[in-house]
Amino acid sequence: MTKTVVSIEGESFLVNGEVLHQGQSYKGHSIEGLLFNSRMANAMSDDENPSTRGVWAYLDGPFSAERNVSEFIAQLPEYNRHGLDAVCINMQGGSPQGYSWVQPWEITAFNADGSIKPAWLERLDQIITACDELGMVVVLGLFYWKQTRVFKDEDAVKAAVTNTVDWLAERGARNVIMEIGNEVDLKFAHEIIEAARGDELIKLAQSHSEGRFDTPAKRLLVSTSLAFPNQPTDAHMACADFLLLHGNATHHPDSVRLLVSRYRANPAYRGQPLVFNEDDHFDFDKSDNNMLAAIEMHAGWGYFDYRMSRENYEYGYQSLPVDWSISTDRKKGFFNLLKQVTGK
Repeated sequence: MTKTVVSIEGESFLVNGEVLHQGQSYKGHSIEGLLFNSRMANAMSDDENPSTRGVWAYLDGPFSAERNVSEFIAQLPEYNRHGLDAVCINMQGGSPQGYSWVQPWEITAFNADGSIKPAWLERLDQIITACDELGMVVVLGLFYWKQTRVFKDEDAVKAAVTNTVDWLAERGARNVIMEIGNEVDLKFAHEIIEAARGDELIKLAQSHSEGRFDTPAKRLLVSTSLAFPNQPTDAHMACADFLLLHGNATHHPDSVRLLVSRYRANPAYRGQPLVFNEDDHFDFDKSDNNMLAAIEMHAGWGYFDYRMSRENYEYGYQSLPVDWSISTDRKKGFFNLLKQVTGK
């Protein structure tokens, strides 16, 4: 059982009963209860497609899932030292190219029937343990759109949810919150994951975990995320424990402000925490940027960085193989601003 316990009260995230960043503010804006995070979706990934696996080779050798996760874990103390509260990982990874419509690789923890591959669980266990030692939260995503083709039917999708819940409950993973699907307003292989029915799997994870966690909620805290500046359905907003927004499609900090305002103005909004857990807009050296706009609107913010065209190995936290160090101007810009914001 983890020593670190994540919980929610009102709009605030708490760790071990203490509101995150309690009593702190940045440039007049409270950061109490905000969850600062980074998308590191491929931290436990492996590619089982032999025709694509070789593309992710390191300069000094073939790609190794074990090397990938160990190098990630080695950097966690440095992320935490700069004020990072949470890392966002996914059981089906994320595109190693950042954005790509065609995704032939096979990156998934799940088998066709929804059972989970033991090697993935071993890597997940390593990440949970390392984050627990640092008092950090793991935002665990289950489904990534192109990889959901692995499931034979909806029953297998549901089994993937309940099998993951079972493992987390047996593990006593009290520092984990769950993201059912990454960007469920995209086209998934099974409609049950998509936005229109997204509440079904949120409720399944909540009910299946009920009474099985020694936490204030006595169950997992669960949500799902949207890619575009859409509002979730009333059913989604009514059941999600926290609301996950993505800033990729917002092209000005004012768009972030507007998006948060629209969520809070929705009649179905119940006062849950709002968290951006993916945003690939930077400008960290400027007086206004998406991160600062989210803080102004009292929403947590998540850094999403991938290796862009003609960039070298050091760039990005999603593109395989990953250099997990704080090694580029973008990475330094985010972590230095985060350190200022959190007073670390």
